[in-house]
Amino acid sequence: MPKVHLLDYVAGNIRSLVNAIEKCGYEVEWIKSPEDVKNADKIILPGVGHFGHCLSSLSSAGYLPAIQEHISSGKPFFGICVGLQALFAGSEEAPSVPGLNLIPTSLKRFSPTNADGSRKSVPCIGWNDASTSTSTSPTTSDASTSNQTSMYGLNPSSKYYYVHSYFAPYTPGHLEREGWTVATARYGDETYIGAIARGNTFATQFHPEKSGAAGLRVIKAFLDGDKVTPSTTPAVVPGSTTVRAGATTKRNVKASTNGLTRRIIACLDVRTNDAGDLVVTKGDQYDVREKSEGGNVRNLGKPVEMARRYYTQGADEVTFLNITSFRDCPITDLPMLEILRRTSETVFVPLTIGGGIRDMVDPVSGQKVSALDVAKLYFASGADKVSIGSDAVLAAEAFWSRGGDGDDDTSIETISAAYGAQAVVVSVDPKRIYVKTEEEAQAAKTKGHTVIKTTDKDSEGREYVWFACTIKGGREVRDFDVVKLVTACERLGAGEILLNAIDRDGSNRGFDLELVALVKSVVEIPVIASSGAGKPGHFEEVFNATDVDAALGAGMFHRGEYTVAQVKEQLGQAGLLVRPFEQFEP
Repeated sequence: MPKVHLLDYVAGNIRSLVNAIEKCGYEVEWIKSPEDVKNADKIILPGVGHFGHCLSSLSSAGYLPAIQEHISSGKPFFGICVGLQALFAGSEEAPSVPGLNLIPTSLKRFSPTNADGSRKSVPCIGWNDASTSTSTSPTTSDASTSNQTSMYGLNPSSKYYYVHSYFAPYTPGHLEREGWTVATARYGDETYIGAIARGNTFATQFHPEKSGAAGLRVIKAFLDGDKVTPSTTPAVVPGSTTVRAGATTKRNVKASTNGLTRRIIACLDVRTNDAGDLVVTKGDQYDVREKSEGGNVRNLGKPVEMARRYYTQGADEVTFLNITSFRDCPITDLPMLEILRRTSETVFVPLTIGGGIRDMVDPVSGQKVSALDVAKLYFASGADKVSIGSDAVLAAEAFWSRGGDGDDDTSIETISAAYGAQAVVVSVDPKRIYVKTEEEAQAAKTKGHTVIKTTDKDSEGREYVWFACTIKGGREVRDFDVVKLVTACERLGAGEILLNAIDRDGSNRGFDLELVALVKSVVEIPVIASSGAGKPGHFEEVFNATDVDAALGAGMFHRGEYTVAQVKEQLGQAGLLVRPFEQFEP
């Protein structure tokens, strides 16, 4: 197999990139020293997390001069995410740390508010464009013909997976005059560089290894040296006519959430059955056994096979929640590590793992193992994000007891500092607590709870409610409000909220719209609606009624009642923007 050299400065989930490269027919050879750079032909520099950490790490190890020499020599170079940002002069994220200055401008942080007063989540997480149609390629005579070409396999009808808080602003014509080809994306009222190329140098702000078939085509085009090729691969958008590459007519869709598609996430609750095998079942707040006498653990399928099925149906992300052995001692849960490894070989969208990520003691050695060390195991095995549940509630309670200060030692803080906020999801399991009168509502407010008047009254007709946090899979209710929880977690460094409505879980009644709207109103980070989805219409409802960033389904998919593709088809028919379904064969 032909080889490509990979420079890993501990950049998070490298396994998925390796799998993507091998899927494209190439073998990875690791760069272990600056001398290795000199002997390499094609080099890929991936990156996640902090600009300053990346550039400082490369500088202290002596890589920056070697990288600059590699690029100057005309050898192929591909930067991904922070690997793209490294090409610029600097970033607001680390003002004192210089970049390679190949592009003499600096990166800015997304504003959470657009000029018209509307809000957008930061980090920017989701599927967006990388369109060359806004700029003139140096290989074409005018901007109109740039729609007919594809820069390193980029397709104007495809969507790509972005996850970042800082961006390179785009000014039409500025970089093109310097010989660069630019592909852009829009987030709210900010247009930025999604990909850029000149000569032997290519870089993407998005993660091609997490961008499904569209991203695999980009990787293969770079590896094969196909810089600019005819864009001929069709992309099919569920619920619409086929949009072919190069077409100038786009279908009429409702305004997306600041330019992103509507993310649909498939969630798999995983536990060990009586035979010791990991199976997909219902969450552990339920009786997970069959109703028959002595019934076995309910088995809805094998995790790797089901994840692959949802990927081929068009799921934008896949989440694993390990609800038994992983919660007890994840560092000894080798089968779950193997599930992640095997899933990442064929599923090229983001993978999240949750359940029990916290500081613990190794039962074998008796030594303390930090939450960061636990997270490292799962990033190394194929996870892109880790989901923290009960430990986040305890950390948030301690945060407020200190007067609203972190201690730099919580799982959220340590993992976020090492891998970036986008790698930390906080899984929240709030439960409705009803109060009867305005006086009782005022008493709850005095205790620090946010009380709302609800249209979803309980059996006693009570119309005031606040949302209490729970831990241990919903089995223990805390006298702690969801608003205080999510605001603390955001300040501690979480990058996303997975919002599980305990009262709706398994009900098939739809998402708790009041809870979703409440949480979205108090945080700037993205929010994923979870619990209660029983049909495709529930996804349409939550996207139309709230500003939620993504929505998650489980049982309705596992039981075969509906597919991810059917959900996207309904959203497409309703005029909501979804990611096109595409296939890739190397």
